[in-house]
Amino acid sequence: MKQMAAIMQMTCFILVLFCILLESKASNFSKRHEFFDVILNEDYDPRIPPMHDGNPVLNTIQLYILGIDSISDSTMDFKMSFFLRQRWYDDRLAYAERFNFSKVELDNRVMSKVWIPDLYIKNEKKSEVHAVTVPNKLMHLYPDGLVVYSMRVTGTFSCQMYLQKYPLDQQTCSMQMESFGYSTDTLTFQWNDVPLLTKPNLTLPQFSIGHVTNHTCDITYSNVTFTCLGIDIEMSRSYGYYIIQVYVPSFLIVCLSWVSFWLNIDAVPARISLGLLTVLTMTTQSSGARATLPRVSYIKAIDVWMATCLLFVFTALIEFSIVNVKARVQQRRLSLNKLPLLIHNKEEANVENPEITKKSRDNARRVDKISRILFPTAFFGFNIIYWTVYVLWIPENQLHN
Repeated sequence: MKQMAAIMQMTCFILVLFCILLESKASNFSKRHEFFDVILNEDYDPRIPPMHDGNPVLNTIQLYILGIDSISDSTMDFKMSFFLRQRWYDDRLAYAERFNFSKVELDNRVMSKVWIPDLYIKNEKKSEVHAVTVPNKLMHLYPDGLVVYSMRVTGTFSCQMYLQKYPLDQQTCSMQMESFGYSTDTLTFQWNDVPLLTKPNLTLPQFSIGHVTNHTCDITYSNVTFTCLGIDIEMSRSYGYYIIQVYVPSFLIVCLSWVSFWLNIDAVPARISLGLLTVLTMTTQSSGARATLPRVSYIKAIDVWMATCLLFVFTALIEFSIVNVKARVQQRRLSLNKLPLLIHNKEEANVENPEITKKSRDNARRVDKISRILFPTAFFGFNIIYWTVYVLWIPENQLHN
């Protein structure tokens, strides 16, 4: 009997506890309904900024960079994904005296009933807020009227690039956030105490990311000042790809053109074929290396390299022409001098002068021997100057930025 009584008491206790929990949940549910009826009622106008005592609304911003997907040299832009987090106070949404919620999490369908700063990204080309499976937006309300608003954005943003040192260059891409319609008298932006966060191990295939810095960029249009915040992302191009795919092949092609200096001066077909092959190959490679670049008016580092390599292989082809002319010029002069003898004494005219022929060929061989030393020396000297200048040089406009 005692055991049955104990079981009955325990059952009653559980039932009472369950009823209390249900009542608490029902009460909490009804309070949330009441919250929206009281706070977000017809008296709340989302078209009016929550200015307090005439002071502008202070919007605190933080960025969490998820990834930089791509950077385009031809269109001068970059694609980036990030969380845009904003915090401001709206006294009309304060509920500390009426409700005991630690915070209220709003649904996407309710967010449109709350005033939101008119932030836009100044250098945006195209962007979107992710919407799988629902719009990736978050809004929390706190008892003191604090509003926390966050969204996930992916966009393409313009980036002014300076390509004088391409592909040995460093670029700084920026993103600027500005108020579209409210002046600083109504709305101001400021950075959070921790303004920028980045995803760990953030990498790019063609660039290495350096410092990411933040700044203020308030701007005045027609005597009206608008609030603005910006970030600068420093990136250095990884030129290992260009060393393997552009510089080494073109270097070897130039060296290949020097092989003709060791060929016999009588090997005319071989030397012509080698010279034309190297010139055509350099022309094709030069066009391919510049295919993905914008048509800028200034000279780039890759242009200097390709033009110099093309000049060396073309000069090697011209050198063979000079050698060929020197080898035959004396013989041709002798033939012209013998032209009258062809009419009167053919046998005497057909006699060749071996000393003149040997002297001409020696002069031609001397040009080849000089070229064997001059061309490599000049090209290696160009390499020393080229790599020293473009590795250490910082363009004036980039230094100013």
